[in-house]
Amino acid sequence: MSDTPIKRGLEGVVVTESDLSYIDGLKGILIYRGYSIEELAEKSSFEEVLYLLWHGTLPDAKSLTEFSDDLKNNRELPDGVLQTIVELANQDETPMAALRTIVSMLSGYESNLESPIDPTLVLQQGIRITAKMPTILAAFDRARNGEKIIPPRKDLSHAANFLYMLTASEPNETKTNTLDTALILHCDHGINASTFAARVTVSTLSDLHSAIASAIGTLAGPLHGGANQRVMMMLLEIDASNSDPIKWVKKQIEKGKKIPGFGHRVYKTKDPRATILGSMSEELGTSAGDGRWHEYSISIEDYLAQEKKLASNVDFYSASAYYQMGIPIDLYTPIFALSRIGGWVGHVIEQYSENRLIRPRANYTGPLDSQYVPIDQR
Repeated sequence: MSDTPIKRGLEGVVVTESDLSYIDGLKGILIYRGYSIEELAEKSSFEEVLYLLWHGTLPDAKSLTEFSDDLKNNRELPDGVLQTIVELANQDETPMAALRTIVSMLSGYESNLESPIDPTLVLQQGIRITAKMPTILAAFDRARNGEKIIPPRKDLSHAANFLYMLTASEPNETKTNTLDTALILHCDHGINASTFAARVTVSTLSDLHSAIASAIGTLAGPLHGGANQRVMMMLLEIDASNSDPIKWVKKQIEKGKKIPGFGHRVYKTKDPRATILGSMSEELGTSAGDGRWHEYSISIEDYLAQEKKLASNVDFYSASAYYQMGIPIDLYTPIFALSRIGGWVGHVIEQYSENRLIRPRANYTGPLDSQYVPIDQR
């Protein structure tokens, strides 16, 4: 028995140090290795941000080209993996579960898993997994819809290639830039649940594939990933019922229901990522000549900010952005994983560098003097 104070959900407990990202929840600030998320979203690319998180510095032109080429050259999947993807699709597996299963399966195609804590090896494996995850997800979606799987192209960026494999059509610049930015914005966010799961896994000196599978499984839970799916379902319901967005939200609140896409465990003001994605969602609507999704979102956001003092988070605007790019709603959380692997790999490298087995305690609340009764007397 113990009277040690309990921190439910480990809220406020500092468990490690990290150079990867800094969050100021009161001011709405997010920084990757010293660079503001606003500057990276405007000037950088997902590939460049991956390099920054994994190597600690921004690459020069030569290093970025080599790094990007390495990703492009590792996009293809072995035939056995493609076959398993088709089997999972035919079994009505969920996209997140399929992604978790296939990432785990990829370890069987690695020949050098004996030294999981070698930083060079972790980076090589990180590149291979990161490069293949979009191929896995696009192939799964096409297989479950009975469509031909589209092989990756080496002449397209990470974001553009995913949209191409998903839709069999090369995306325009607006869609490519939007997804690239979304990948940057979701890349790392401190010791969130999935990142912590990855660090716990490798604190046992387990391997990267196990860590990423753990992280994907954690992200699949609705309290971590999935909020943008619920946001889009909300917007679709408002649209289908020809409801006034504010009246619809009021009714939901009266029923005691939470509005998805608002509030955050860390941010006490508007999520800076929501500001960036909001503008991109508006641009997509303008480009398509259909601004209703952004208009609904703005109405809801303004109302909740003024009347309930609630601020939007990154999920609120990523929903309408993804929808306007033609991405199926149940792929929103897997796309989160396609991005967050950047942070996961970076944190795995940090954990290995100064590792100590993560082993918290629990206060025991059960009995201390139970008397054993033989089975024939129970």
